Amino acid sequence: MKLYSEKEILQLLQSENTQRKAFEQIVKQYSQQLYWQIRRMVFSHDDANDLLQDTFIKAWQNIDSFRGDSKFTTWLYRIAINECISFLKKQHQSEKVDLDAPEADISLQLESDSYFDGDEIQLKLQMAIASLPPKQRMVFNMKYYQDMKYGEISDLLGTSVGALKASYHLAVKKIEQLLNEMD
Repeated sequence: MKLYSEKEILQLLQSENTQRKAFEQIVKQYSQQLYWQIRRMVFSHDDANDLLQDTFIKAWQNIDSFRGDSKFTTWLYRIAINECISFLKKQHQSEKVDLDAPEADISLQLESDSYFDGDEIQLKLQMAIASLPPKQRMVFNMKYYQDMKYGEISDLLGTSVGALKASYHLAVKKIEQLLNEMD
């Protein structure tokens, strides 16, 4: 698979003749990255796949509104994050998840998920991460797993760098505390 630069993809998106091919390339090039970003938020393989599809559908439907004010990948990630937030809000409102005891639900989901191959320590870490509020969870995942810079996260979430640093610090402290309590 030939990887295209963002500049090449944007040029191909400009023309109706090459727009579909360019978007197919975007799907191929970014599916795995986006999947794992989404998966760390929703923990279920099926939900992550659904949200990934929703992200690409929304991106395709709104491709003409992309103005180039930010990087295309930033725009795509923002769509994925917004889809995750909407999903988590709907899930919370329908009370499918007991937010007072998320570790029980997440533990069952992860243990029964054939795509999760982590050991007991990873399971505990994921349970601790699951207990974080959605925005803290996103900040933690982007910083810890993807080693993103605070400036990049700020662009994606529309939050100040100072607030992101505080959010990450709080997330780390909560995770440490929960892991200590689990031992």
